[in-house]
Parts: sequence; C-alpha cells; structure tokens
Amino acid sequence: MHSGICVPNLGEFVDPRRVMDLARRAETAGWDGFFVWDHVVFPYGPAQEVADPWVLLTTVALATERIRFGPLVTPVARRRPGSLARQTTSLDRLSGGRLVFGAGLGWTLPAEYGTWGEPVEPREVALRLDEGLAVLAGLWSGERVDFRGEYLTATDVTFLPTPVQRPRPPVWIGCNWPNRLPLRRAARWDGIAPMIINPRDGSVEPTAAAVAEIVATVSEYRAAAEQGAGSEPGSRQRAGGEVFDVVITGRTGPDEPGAARETVESIAAAGATWWLEGFRPAPGEYAAALRRIEAGPPR
Repeated sequence: MHSGICVPNLGEFVDPRRVMDLARRAETAGWDGFFVWDHVVFPYGPAQEVADPWVLLTTVALATERIRFGPLVTPVARRRPGSLARQTTSLDRLSGGRLVFGAGLGWTLPAEYGTWGEPVEPREVALRLDEGLAVLAGLWSGERVDFRGEYLTATDVTFLPTPVQRPRPPVWIGCNWPNRLPLRRAARWDGIAPMIINPRDGSVEPTAAAVAEIVATVSEYRAAAEQGAGSEPGSRQRAGGEVFDVVITGRTGPDEPGAARETVESIAAAGATWWLEGFRPAPGEYAAALRRIEAGPPR
C-alpha cells in the first residue's frame, strides 16, 4: 500500500516555495507520492488565491528524487492536448519518469467551463475528455498522430521528445463515487481516484465497503475492456502492465498512529493500492499538512 499527500493549489498552498518544502519533507519522511489539485477558479466560499498547478508540480519534481507526483486531477477538456502533452512530457523528463497523470471532467462544470463561456453539458465534456486522452496517448508515444474526433483534431503530428516512462505516464481517472460511468473510463487506463463523499455533510469519508464495491465494479469493467482491447489506447497499452491503482483519499491524525494504521489497513484489505492524506483550502490547513507529513505515513 503506497501512501501520499494531496494538497489544493489554493489558499495557503499557492506559494510554490512552501509547496516545494512540503514535498521535500514528505519524501524525507517516507511518503510515496505528492499530488496537487488543478483549478483555475474555485466556486466555494470567498474568493481564493489560486496557483498554477504546473508551476507547483515543477517545484515538486525539483525538490524530490524518489516520490511519484502529479495533478489530481486535471480537467482535460479545458486544456489543449498539444500544450498538455508538452507540459506533462517535460515534467516526466525533468523528474526522471515519476509523473502520474490524474484526469477527469472537473469538479464543478459551471466553474471549470461555464466561467469561460464553454459548454457545461456533462456528456459533451466527457466526450472531450475521452478524445483528449486518446490524443495525449498518441502524442506521448512519439509516433505519428492523425486524429479526427467529434471535437478534437490532430493532423499529421509527431511529438518529440517522448516521456521517460514507456509507453506513457500512468493515467488515473478521477470521479465522484457512486457515479459509475467514470469507472468504465478508468478501466481502460491505469487507475481510479474516487472521491467518496459523505452525503450528509459533504466530507470525504472513505469506507472499506465503498472501496470494495469500487474494486469489484472496476474489475468487471476491466475484464470487458480487455476483451475489446484495440478499440481504446488505454486498453492497448497500459502504462503499468497489469497494475491497476485504486487511489483513496481520506484523513488520519498525526497523533494516533495506531488508529491511522488500522484505518489504512482496512482500506488496503478492500483492494486499494494508494492512500492519500487530503487537505483543503481552509485556514490552518498548511500547518496541518506539515504536521501530518512529519509524523510519517500510516504504516
């Protein structure tokens, strides 16, 4: 079971130097990954300061030597695939092949897309996401890409250099559980990063039962995807071979290592491969992240 940290690109986490320090401390303390949100605007509460996630991730790459890192998650449909391929390839090469690419629709479509006058209909955004991932996989390959989709076009283009990781960086698909449609998408790629939300208060509250249901469902979809291999780039070339990551975000306390270990062990027993300590854009969260990082992973 791998363990990592996930922080917003908002509020107290907008200073790249402070995020770089967190990442450096996380690696020293034995954590396995460090991940950053990707928002341009944030629609909740008073106006927030926002940092560019790719700048933050560049500092993480430079500050560390071992841990995996990446965006969790990037709304692919609001980015041009050519620019995104350049950014991700540069980060993967800068880090010696440690990038993980988290991708999804976006947390709130009216904010992520409607702010800029772009379509917010979920089906269209989902189709744009799938086309964007297909183009990215082709560009990362270093081979000639000639793509004609409903929304995207890439005409006779070859992107070099390629990422260090072959055939490409791992792709984790984000979703809000219990929405099952993204699990079908994730089954064609390398992992699923669900947010398991408590419907009573909106808090992130993963349970072993929910994780087990996610694992069982995505396993069925993966089996179906393997039978139809060749129709999707993700099913043709899994970045991690047979490895499929189930990435669960939650929160454990730094002062009760036994309770933290018990929580994470139950999630691992349900089939998760990663546990991420997630932090929010609220006052005091940077200090809380620093304290949790220095206490070490729940092992």
